Amino acid sequence: MHPLLERQIRRHLGEHPETVLPPPGDAAWEHLFNAIGESYEQLDRDLLLREQALNLTSEELNRRNDDLRRELAERTETEAALQREKGEQAALITRLEDAKRQLLYSEKMASIGQLAAGVAHEINNPVGFVQSNINTLAGYVEDLFALTDLLEEVAAGLPDDSPLGRKIRESCERYDLEFLREDVPKLLSESRDGVSRVRKIVQDLRDFSHPDEGKFAWIDLNPGIVSTLNIVNNELKYKAEVITELGELPLIEANQNQLNQVFLNLLVNAAHAIKDKGVINVATRHLPESGEVCISIADTGAGIPPENLKRIFDPFFTTKPVGKGTGLGLSLSYGIVQKHHGRIEVDSQERAGTLFQVFLPIHQPAASAAGEEAAPAAEATAAGQQA
Repeated sequence: MHPLLERQIRRHLGEHPETVLPPPGDAAWEHLFNAIGESYEQLDRDLLLREQALNLTSEELNRRNDDLRRELAERTETEAALQREKGEQAALITRLEDAKRQLLYSEKMASIGQLAAGVAHEINNPVGFVQSNINTLAGYVEDLFALTDLLEEVAAGLPDDSPLGRKIRESCERYDLEFLREDVPKLLSESRDGVSRVRKIVQDLRDFSHPDEGKFAWIDLNPGIVSTLNIVNNELKYKAEVITELGELPLIEANQNQLNQVFLNLLVNAAHAIKDKGVINVATRHLPESGEVCISIADTGAGIPPENLKRIFDPFFTTKPVGKGTGLGLSLSYGIVQKHHGRIEVDSQERAGTLFQVFLPIHQPAASAAGEEAAPAAEATAAGQQA
């Protein structure tokens, strides 16, 4: 029996209801039933209050859980944002370091260019003296040979037993006058050629190291390539045979000095890729259908491994030993070509060689109206120069 029910029976029917029960209709029974009803009603009220309390507690717990979830999401988002910011800062620091190194490299190259221009100027002056003196000397030699011709005529007109005639003939034989007549002009001609070559190298060096103002102009690429080949000739001649196939090109809107730097880097890389002796092909062609010109530089060197091919334009990436390369040549070349709204394509096979192709637009997209109007005349000028 439920204790609550037992307690109510004892209260209303006595302590021993099993022995003595009130008669039916007695008020005790009514009181008992009323008490039981009130007890159950009170129990229902208590259960309702507990249920309400539990509902309130559950709602409060749900609110707390929602708050905790929101706080957790906010903290997670904040932490992710901090991680992103940290990554962005690390990337920015890396870019700043790369930019700093590129700036130092550019300043170094600018200093070398200024030094080269100064050295070229200092060399040009004595070379001018040498060339002038060789020309003068050639005139003096002609006069001396004319004088010897006259002496030979005089000796031929003298008697055979004439001491003067004998002395002239002996001197001509002793100094091998006939050999001198043949060899001296050759020596003077070779000297002229040597001086002319020095002057050409000096001029190319001055052109190559000319201060870059960053301006675009209508230029012919072929002379710039020839000039660059002269500059790097000492780097190439012991490693490769250079074959040039320079086609007819229109003038293009570009920066000559910057493109010369691109050609220089590609040529030097081609030479470094050849271990013993190989071939470097340099070619230019006009692509009228796309409004571009193409400069291709191919070598028969070691080639580029596939795992390195995607990284060759990354700043400071190099496979050369420490002190042999900065890893900036191709990166700077890539940037220069992009600045010209062009592109570089690479095709390489290990132990077979590498082909670099530089595609440049004839007209720059941001060209001014004046520049565009000048283009046809510039192209006509190029055709006239090449003819």
